[in-house]
Order: sequence, then structure tokens, then C-alpha cells
Amino acid sequence: MAKYGKKAQSKVKKAMEERKEGKLRSGRSGKKVTSRKQAIAIGLSEARRAGGKVPPNPNRSKKSAAKKSSSRRKSAAKKSSSRKSASKRSSTRKSSSRKSASKRSSAKKSASKKKPAKKSRSRKSSSRKS
Repeated sequence: MAKYGKKAQSKVKKAMEERKEGKLRSGRSGKKVTSRKQAIAIGLSEARRAGGKVPPNPNRSKKSAAKKSSSRRKSAAKKSSSRKSASKRSSTRKSSSRKSASKRSSAKKSASKKKPAKKSRSRKSSSRKS
């Protein structure tokens, strides 16, 4: 039984032709691919994405798959905990906003009692005389 399907074969062939022409570029950096092995790897990954019959990438170990699943669990746990903490935050915000509102009103009252002193116009009159 064959490891690779027709789609994988055609994708690798296309990638090799592009490499020979100098048109094959790598994914993230966009650098030109000159390595034969890299061209094959690009062709196989394209075939995997297209749903062709290709064995899983040996460089992607089981550890990375385990990391992905654990990170999914962690992100789900974070979402649920963030929802809980958001409800706690909103209740604390309400109480703190009441406190700050009372502080503001008392500050306004004290500010209205104090009147700022008027500036003297002696500077203007002295500059006019000369």
C-alpha cells in the first residue's frame, strides 16, 4: 500500500518545478527556497492542507500535539475564570464608584467654599507707563 497519494505527488512535483525556476518562497519570511528537501516539505504540507493522502509530519512530535491540547484546556479555563472574575470586578466597581462619587461631591463643596484671589493689574499699568 502506498504512503502518498496522487495529490501529494502532484503538489511535490509542482513545488520542485517552482524551486528550479526560482519562484518557490518559504511561508513566513518569504525567502527564496533553494533546498531540494525544503521544496519537498513545502509540497507535502500543501498536500496535507488540500486533504491528500500524506502521512503526518514526523518532525511534529506527539509532545507538540500534547502541548496544543493542554493549551486549549488552559485557554478554556482562563475564559471561564475570566467570566467569574468579571462579575466580581463589576460588583467591586459599583461599590468603588459610589465611594468615589461621594468623594467628588464633597470635594466640589469644599472647592466652592474657597474663592481664588483676583490677580492684580499692576503689571499691566506699569508696562503702559513706559
